[in-house]
Amino acid sequence: MFASGFRWLVGFVGLIVVLSGGFAAAQEPAITKAAVGLVPLDEMSAKDRYQGEEGGLYGDGSNVPPESQRQAAEAALKEIRPRDANGKPSDNGRVVLISLSMSNATQEFSTFKPIADRDPRKSSKLTIVDCAQGGQTMARWADPEAPPWTEAMRRLEAAGVTPAQVQVAWIKPANAGPTGTLKQHGQQLYRDTLTVLQHAKTRFPNLKIAYLSSRTFGGYTEGRLNPEPFAYEGAFAVRWLIRDQIDGEGRLNADASKGPVRAPVLLWGPYLWANGPTPRKSDGLLWLPDDFGSDLTHPSRTGREKVAKLLLEFFANDPLAKPWFTTP
Repeated sequence: MFASGFRWLVGFVGLIVVLSGGFAAAQEPAITKAAVGLVPLDEMSAKDRYQGEEGGLYGDGSNVPPESQRQAAEAALKEIRPRDANGKPSDNGRVVLISLSMSNATQEFSTFKPIADRDPRKSSKLTIVDCAQGGQTMARWADPEAPPWTEAMRRLEAAGVTPAQVQVAWIKPANAGPTGTLKQHGQQLYRDTLTVLQHAKTRFPNLKIAYLSSRTFGGYTEGRLNPEPFAYEGAFAVRWLIRDQIDGEGRLNADASKGPVRAPVLLWGPYLWANGPTPRKSDGLLWLPDDFGSDLTHPSRTGREKVAKLLLEFFANDPLAKPWFTTP
């Protein structure tokens, strides 16, 4: 009801002002409604603060991984190669990219897959399988015997590939109905996602790199599923995971020379959050009401396409993804 009422009101006001020659002014109520006073994490500097957290995807105002993590990623990239059904390197094998997460992620990734499959840059050795599923948040995946893992295995089999061929994952950490402070709900999301990463490494022994993306804008909805500021704050849980791996957290170890390998190398995937209708400085990304479905939380067709294109360009161009995604 809110969604339809909101769109009707914006459309009605817009029509009246257009007829009077002032369309730009008609957008002001929508912009005021959407603006949540938050700055994209990748636009914050090392001196900026949000509840004590500095800017930059990787912290300290930086949007690129520090040297140690870049080296870890490059070492992992050298291990990503076509593998046979048993996980052995083979010229006739496959590299498998999967997604793991909830409804928004499966809607976005299932839109990305056919676009990527048609793209001439995509390697002919790469198989993309959407394993994300509706309602299956990080808290659900955290149970190693939960139904989403069974369904993920079924989807791999249907695609003609095996768990041993899975070497790359895109994961969108999120839990439903978060409450409390950033430290409270963020730490819960951290714990659940850490557990999911460990389970993924166990089920997919050749999983080398996981690219993490936090949620899109949640400022239009009045529902409790994942509104602002929770949608925005989820990015900090992603950053805590990556920084803890960099700092040597044993539960996230990806280096066999330092002990048992418990997780893949963690990197940021595309950062999806922008402040509603305010274009992001780096690339102009913005989110409008029409980019969301009736609940103003799940993506509409245009919203799914936006994320799909961000994923495609990231994997095709980022130096720490391009080697396995593109045709040599």
